[in-house]
Amino acid sequence: MSKSQKTLKERAAACGITLTPGQLKKFERYRALLLEWNQKMDLTAVTDAAGIDNRHFLDSLSLLRLFPEGLNGRICDIGTGAGFPSIPLKIMQPNLAMTLVDSLQKRITFLETVVDDLSLTDMTLLHERAEDFLKPNRDPLARGQFDFVVARAVAPLPTLLEYTLPALRIGGKLLAMKGPQAEEELKTAQNALTQLGGFVDTIDSFRWTEEQWERVNICIVKVAETPARYPRSGGKAKKRPL
Repeated sequence: MSKSQKTLKERAAACGITLTPGQLKKFERYRALLLEWNQKMDLTAVTDAAGIDNRHFLDSLSLLRLFPEGLNGRICDIGTGAGFPSIPLKIMQPNLAMTLVDSLQKRITFLETVVDDLSLTDMTLLHERAEDFLKPNRDPLARGQFDFVVARAVAPLPTLLEYTLPALRIGGKLLAMKGPQAEEELKTAQNALTQLGGFVDTIDSFRWTEEQWERVNICIVKVAETPARYPRSGGKAKKRPL
């Protein structure tokens, strides 16, 4: 076991996460690819090993606090960026079916390299904007088809709900990763929740590591069909949030 693997194993253990030798190797390789590609494109402002481990890998895995027995089913990562939180979750649970959506082709190209290098299967990578991906009748495998949608650092909650809830089946769950501003975002999101068919189920607020800022993971259940007019096109969800 390399020094970096040992350090990550210890950091994860401090958060109650047990990583196998195989998982540690994949995380180490993922970190190396992230740093290598970050030299030619803007993937992360965090470039030290401890920061990547804490602010990207372990932060992504903090969603498992809500599901100690693991996730299951089809998962969509809207605005995945460099693959957070979906790739760390996939490393932990190889059986998950993942769809990663991002509006920048260069990020998808990076993720294609990661998926191939780490031998990850059942991964769909899409260069699309959320409002196009989720248009009614656009793709029968998109709208209303996912068990979970995950999103980290994508948009304020009223806008994020419009980008994500249309993807969920009834009973599916949005896992929105937020910071200390979560309470204020929730206050402004009540109309969007009502209009789009969402219900706040669980709010998990904590500090994952000493170096980590406050993390608030919000679990929102889809309880009613989202009207076909959402998400709105032309950036309206961002310009004029519900």
